[in-house]
Amino acid sequence: MPIQVHPEDALFMGEKTFPPLPVCEHFAGNEKLIRKALQIQERLGPVFDITCDCEDGAQAGDEIGHASMVAELVRTASNSDGRIGVRIHDRSHASWRSDVDIVVGRAASELAYVTIPKSTSVAGARECIDYIQQTARSAGRATPLPVHILVETHAALRHVYALAELPHVEVLDFGLMDFVSSHHGAIGADALRSPGQFEHALLTRAKADVVAAALAAGVVPSHNVCLNLRDAAVIRGDALRASRQFGFQRMWSIHPSQIEPIVAALRPDMNEVEDASAILVAAQDNQWGPIQFKGELHDRATYRYFWSLLKRGHSTCAPLPAIVVQRFFA
Repeated sequence: MPIQVHPEDALFMGEKTFPPLPVCEHFAGNEKLIRKALQIQERLGPVFDITCDCEDGAQAGDEIGHASMVAELVRTASNSDGRIGVRIHDRSHASWRSDVDIVVGRAASELAYVTIPKSTSVAGARECIDYIQQTARSAGRATPLPVHILVETHAALRHVYALAELPHVEVLDFGLMDFVSSHHGAIGADALRSPGQFEHALLTRAKADVVAAALAAGVVPSHNVCLNLRDAAVIRGDALRASRQFGFQRMWSIHPSQIEPIVAALRPDMNEVEDASAILVAAQDNQWGPIQFKGELHDRATYRYFWSLLKRGHSTCAPLPAIVVQRFFA
């Protein structure tokens, strides 16, 4: 029987592939909220990441104590899935290096990623990345520590393509609230929520640029928060529109009630999952040569799309056929 070549090896030879990340990123600012998020993650599985927030979560004057608490929670046995990251202070804040020293220095091997907020220059972002990697290596981490970059300033948007191509970047996050605030009233408050956030020309331009830059660099584009904390239909609608209209593949959550609607919205259509499964199994059996399926011709170009679809299904714990799990995700 011919050797079955995995899709990652057959379809992306020599190319950077998109990291198979959870579709939801949940922000938690204090110990109580982080522990609550860990409980939900234990119940739902690794369908969402937890970002421990040192930027907005730490009380002024207690930055070191807050970072120490975060480091201990990242190292806790409750982090069994290894899907906890941290947002550090921005580079203009005196505590950004101590955030890295404490959280990365103590929990480098357990951390999933570090988020850098309010980047204003490519050189500044590179400095942060270099310091994070140096600290992680010194702490014994064997592999590079992934980095997420928040695009929430005029300067970050202006340099978004260069930011996306920096080493070790795996996510570009769009920060709506800070971005709107930076326009000093030129964008109204109605643009902080739907439908305005998807219709204002300055915001549609910014979102499209972030997604285009991310996808061109093999980086995951992540959408901003929904301000509605309780209405699942509104939360799900924002996630669907962010995905279908702009191409975002991930979205922030700021309340536990937002996690499941976001995951459900960004989970692929099960009819497409069934077709993708059948197509890719047949393609693998044919050594990734062209095949016919339901009267249509498929080759490596469509195989890439269907493989991305199955990876998203796997990351959202969608039910996949047993043969797909065995061949591609075992």
